[in-house]
Amino acid sequence: MTRSRWFRWLGPLLGLAFVVLLFGFLSGDPLRFVAARNLRIVAAQTVIVSVGAVGMTLIIVSGGIDLSVGASIALTSVVTAVSLLQGWAPLTAALAGIAIGGVIGLVNGMVVTRLKVVPFIATLGMMGAARGAAKWIASEQTVNPPATWLNRLAVSVPDPPWLLVAPGVWLAVGLALLFALILGSSVFGRRVYTLGSNEAAARACGIPVERLKLMIYTVGGFCFGLAGVLQMSRLRQGDPTVAQGTELDVIAAVVIGGASLNGGEGGIGGSMVGALIMAFLRNGCQQMGWPNYIQEIIIGITIVAAVALDRWRASRPAL
Repeated sequence: MTRSRWFRWLGPLLGLAFVVLLFGFLSGDPLRFVAARNLRIVAAQTVIVSVGAVGMTLIIVSGGIDLSVGASIALTSVVTAVSLLQGWAPLTAALAGIAIGGVIGLVNGMVVTRLKVVPFIATLGMMGAARGAAKWIASEQTVNPPATWLNRLAVSVPDPPWLLVAPGVWLAVGLALLFALILGSSVFGRRVYTLGSNEAAARACGIPVERLKLMIYTVGGFCFGLAGVLQMSRLRQGDPTVAQGTELDVIAAVVIGGASLNGGEGGIGGSMVGALIMAFLRNGCQQMGWPNYIQEIIIGITIVAAVALDRWRASRPAL
């Protein structure tokens, strides 16, 4: 394994260790920062970004980007809440929310492949459209559905206690393992990496590029839909204004985890570590009692540093 590959594997883990040690030291009580109670809180807080990062990893590795994540989460959370309010079964309501996420991803993919709009602009437009649709469906107010088992997916203290962490955490772990296996050991995964590395070469190899992009954006949309269901579970309501800026956290998690914005590099494991880094950053800021604007400054600096690091890695020859 080359030195650059070792750096991509170990870099996110070292970054996570640094963040945990830093805030443990700053808090004056490192044991409290890594206590089981706080770790459960962090795990529950990172579920939405983690699930979103799974879908975003596929998209970024393929050489694309999706800025509509936050709006997709808001819309799917509202659809799930409205479905519950109308008497739908919890599982049916959750599947409806996930399906809406898939439709959003499919539309993004069609705009990118059929209309030849660059992903940045295509998904930026979808950001506004999905957010507006969420406000329209919710009548520009929060939707409070009846309590169901969906409400327990993203709780800090799991029920039953033997789960140790929220059910949504296990769901995110299972999803991450599944897609790590798909990316690393399937024809689909190899095609995703080939597409991100060199689209012209992918076409020359006979890979159906347009169809592959449609599949990638649709699968990513399903992941964002699931994140929206978990968002509804966490808030116990559908809120059309929620998850503003979540796309930045998701993209930052993927890039911090070792993926390249140029495409062709990255993995699910690194993205999960990146999501944990973002969660520990926010949790540490909250424990220190820092105001929200300080948190946003730190997160902003982290995102810029992650992209700068990505550019630096891309400019270095493989060793």
